[in-house]
Amino acid sequence: MRGGGLWQLSQCLARRLARSKPGAMPGAMPRAFATAPAAEPAELKKTALHDFHVEHGGKMVPFAGWSMPLQYKDSIMDSTLHCRAAAGLFDVSHMCGLSLRGRDCVPFLETLVVADVAGLRPGTGTLTVFTNERGGAIDDSVVTKVGDDHVYLVVNAGCRDKDLAHIGAHLEAFNAKGGDVEWHIHDERSLLALQGPMAAPVLQLLMKDDLSKIYFGEFRTLDINGAHCFLTRTGYTGEDGFEISVPSEHAVDLTKAILEKSEGKVRLTGLGARDSLRLEAGLCLYGNDMEQHTTPVEAGLSWAIGKRRRAEGGFLGAEVILKQLQEGPPVRRVGFFSNGPPPRSHSEILSSSSGEKIGEMTSGGFSPCLKKNIAMGYVESGFHKPGTEVKIVIRGKANDGIVTRMPFVPTKYYKPS
Repeated sequence: MRGGGLWQLSQCLARRLARSKPGAMPGAMPRAFATAPAAEPAELKKTALHDFHVEHGGKMVPFAGWSMPLQYKDSIMDSTLHCRAAAGLFDVSHMCGLSLRGRDCVPFLETLVVADVAGLRPGTGTLTVFTNERGGAIDDSVVTKVGDDHVYLVVNAGCRDKDLAHIGAHLEAFNAKGGDVEWHIHDERSLLALQGPMAAPVLQLLMKDDLSKIYFGEFRTLDINGAHCFLTRTGYTGEDGFEISVPSEHAVDLTKAILEKSEGKVRLTGLGARDSLRLEAGLCLYGNDMEQHTTPVEAGLSWAIGKRRRAEGGFLGAEVILKQLQEGPPVRRVGFFSNGPPPRSHSEILSSSSGEKIGEMTSGGFSPCLKKNIAMGYVESGFHKPGTEVKIVIRGKANDGIVTRMPFVPTKYYKPS
């Protein structure tokens, strides 16, 4: 996911929707997503669930060229809390799933990402980063090694065009030198994310396979509610849950079945709550917390660079990234608690002692679960240690803040005991 700050946009849209009622004063358009310019309504793409969202009260907004539900009848705060307590069902079909197949699909992908894809067991995956020649992040992605000759990955909606152009250009050059890789973009499939502690118990009612034997980061192809699906135990909320790639002609039926079987425990949930959930989990939003000039080391994703990759390199920008691993990066992504108004993207971070600028916020908002302000941003190395006191400038006023560890809300991934 990406954007100019979904939490902030949601507040602006809520005010705009209120003003748009009969007799209300006309309001200005809300600030657009920073990396996903809004298309004209006639140009917006629609997921297979678009009409279903509208019928169920979804507030549709432009996002990365798609018409997507920001929220439903529940407030974003209530939806966030419900996902943590029970479960939320998200339509994330705007994201782009694709498969690489062939004898050389793994070594090819390793020229573009920092992960040790070859070292993954078949049916397992990991978060990775596509890098450029300068070591910057082109996009982040979850990549799954289905087998030695098949890799499945999902890239972000707002980066789809540049990602596919990047992969396609390198694929053509790789095959021209004798490589054996072909790709398929899964535009025929929809993607659902079922997240929260009730995700597994509800989904189990719709399938025969034993979900207790599928752990975080694992992938299976199996039947759910009569449809052949790709199932990955992963998500973007910090909760246990699943991403389900389903043939688009079965997307509505599967959504209805999940909601009906849950008996109210699963609620439709929009992008607004998804953003607050990922922020509480300390997860990056590409376009805010990570961009083309940001390295994985600076973004706090050194753990995603496999041990073998650290030794061998072989990916774009390896020289820059491996040097940072050895010497340390100039800036680091860290979390914050703060007083006053919630921090926003681009809020300046100042040294509490000297008053000099030491960094900038990239995401921030009020945590529905913690009932206080949380944020993340980049500071100069040396100011990154937990407990470091800072000043955060919001609307011209410096407010107290303190560096803290992430995630803000403990993750609940389902792993072997």
